[in-house]
Amino acid sequence: MRRYGKNPDEDDVRVRPNRKGNRPRTNIRPKHEDAREGLVLTVDRGRLTCLIDDRKVTAMKARELGRKSAVVGDRVAVVGDLSGDKDTLARIVRVEPRSSTLRRTADDDDPYERVVVANADQLAIVTALADPEPRPRLIDRCLVAAYDAGLEPLLVLTKSDLAAPDTLLESYGTLGVPYVVTNREELADGSAAERVREKLTGRMTAFVGHSGVGKTTLVNALVPERRRATGHVNAVTGRGRHTTTSALALPLPGDTGWVIDTPGVRSFGLAHIDPSRVIHAFPDLEPGTEECPRACSHDEPDCALEAWVAGGHADPARLYSLRRLLSTRERREGD
Repeated sequence: MRRYGKNPDEDDVRVRPNRKGNRPRTNIRPKHEDAREGLVLTVDRGRLTCLIDDRKVTAMKARELGRKSAVVGDRVAVVGDLSGDKDTLARIVRVEPRSSTLRRTADDDDPYERVVVANADQLAIVTALADPEPRPRLIDRCLVAAYDAGLEPLLVLTKSDLAAPDTLLESYGTLGVPYVVTNREELADGSAAERVREKLTGRMTAFVGHSGVGKTTLVNALVPERRRATGHVNAVTGRGRHTTTSALALPLPGDTGWVIDTPGVRSFGLAHIDPSRVIHAFPDLEPGTEECPRACSHDEPDCALEAWVAGGHADPARLYSLRRLLSTRERREGD
């Protein structure tokens, strides 16, 4: 039975009221052309602190972003109350494309990737020479993650007053990784921070390292007006206590760069890493892979890199370093 006439006009059509009293749902989303760009400084229980101009604004992720999350270092589009006043809340409506993404997994069998920081261009791997003892395999894993993400690595060795750095530096010499060696006296008088700061100028640098190595102590020396809590190493277990619980981006004095202090890690899983991408960090070896068999692991009898090195195109120590990094997924980090 026809409810309306053959040519009904709008006045003839009965529109059912929305039971919830709100507007009908639509797939058309606002473009938010008036959104302001901000930098995510930290994330705490669903609340993100963003820097917009010279103001810190608390924001939350808009529903329209779905499962896409924002992390420290992200450039985001923010709308709403951008005054930064107490008890105000803005909305993040868009996460801008990232120039780099540093990821890790809980272990090598965990398929879930955790984004550590976004848009960094340097990774400072902080390790103590003693108290606690250095963990070379963890360093190797951080190097692999840095190379995969396109970040320049920087090795920062602390507590050189307790042990000499020569042995550790020798094992990474063929990789050409820049480094800074510090001790507690230099941290106290500020000279260590000055030397590290020279490596950070003009960059956004993420600091990683396991607990107790002095990572946050160094960050406090670099940005003294924003001191974070520090802990100590347990004399029985030899492990540090987690005092940094969330990543935080801090501007260096004079706006010469950024440092991102991250929580201490006890593992750095590489389940997300495609081993074939690690070779890109070895430009002297990469041309030699053209003759490698398909899906070559670069650590097998038919690998063409053996002949490439034998022909004098690269240092044998460089091939050893590559293979050591590629095999790090099969080794326990404490080895």
